[in-house]
Amino acid sequence: MAGPDSLRWRPRAAGRQDWASWPHYDAAGSGFPGYWYPVTWGSHVDGTPRAFTICGERLVLLRDGGTVYALHDRCPHRGVPLSEGDQQFPGTISCPYHGWTYRLTDGKLCAVITDGPDSPICGKVTVRTYPVAERLGLVWVYVPIADEQPHPIDEQLPEELVGNRFVVGGRIEPRRGNWRFACENGFDEGHAKYLHRTSLWRLFKPMPTWNRTRVVGDGRWIYRVQDEVHWEADFPGVGKWSNQRWWKLRPPKETFNIGNTGKPKKIDPTIAAQEFAGFASLSMPGVLRIVYPKFIHYEFYVPVDDGEHRYVGLMVNFTAGWKALGFYLKYLGGIRWLFHGQFSGQDAWMVEVTDAPPERLYRPDVSLTAWRNLAEKEFTAKLEVHGCAES
Repeated sequence: MAGPDSLRWRPRAAGRQDWASWPHYDAAGSGFPGYWYPVTWGSHVDGTPRAFTICGERLVLLRDGGTVYALHDRCPHRGVPLSEGDQQFPGTISCPYHGWTYRLTDGKLCAVITDGPDSPICGKVTVRTYPVAERLGLVWVYVPIADEQPHPIDEQLPEELVGNRFVVGGRIEPRRGNWRFACENGFDEGHAKYLHRTSLWRLFKPMPTWNRTRVVGDGRWIYRVQDEVHWEADFPGVGKWSNQRWWKLRPPKETFNIGNTGKPKKIDPTIAAQEFAGFASLSMPGVLRIVYPKFIHYEFYVPVDDGEHRYVGLMVNFTAGWKALGFYLKYLGGIRWLFHGQFSGQDAWMVEVTDAPPERLYRPDVSLTAWRNLAEKEFTAKLEVHGCAES
């Protein structure tokens, strides 16, 4: 009689169906260390400790004297979360159980309230601390590979967000599903034209039926470049299919690579100056950039663990003054709900129900394999730099 292993489904040899070609990527269910990750809005961090998990690391964030600090969220005494504690002295955080008190700057145990001023264990226990930075209105934490000093955060931010004036509207929320599924969905070439055809954000906008697309690299980014855009198609033996409806705008005749619904008549000068190779681009450790004529949308897929991630979506408009007020009115009045809500919610739905590998890829999935190749190559090089190539 056949055993259980003989009944288990096995992929056929033809076609790539697992992630064996990308071993580091396959092992990165809880994310890649060695990068800065956005955790929460800076305005949400004050003197009350708050708990977060990033890349499988339990963190407690606390603001003291205007500076945000991040420590490992576990008291070494009995394992109680420090995020359940509070501040009994300036520049410290105290465990709620026995009053073990740690300096925020270096995590050193500096007082034990229930053992008196001369407690002999002071100075002998340390809680791990993490580098913190504030950019774009967000608190960022660096998750190290081997206790190395972090690279400057500005080296990891999209280049156009360093040195230009802009305003930001955004949304942060916990989501189910692995961060890799979210990242691959964001850069996926095929889904937007079909999954989002019912989105209210696209209600009046023309959408292609299918494209001919290639992926090109430029520095630390990869770009999707559209060589052909097809607005309808006849499928042999099935019938004609089109995204077009009588109430939608007429599709353009030209191929385009800024925005994904048609060739724009005018592009914001700051955006035009970047000379983006394509409207969708992706970089490590999972930063998506979608370029529209008047704004840029960014998504940061922040790993929590194998089954959850934090979605950080930012809409950036390169303006200031009274025009900035107009942007905020439009964003809060409708865009936040339409774009970062219902539209993005369709992506969240797919990410939650995705179950891969095994998988069978098709032609548009060149975007997925290009991303996995980028992640594998960059992280392998990072491990070598830090002497962890065999980890």
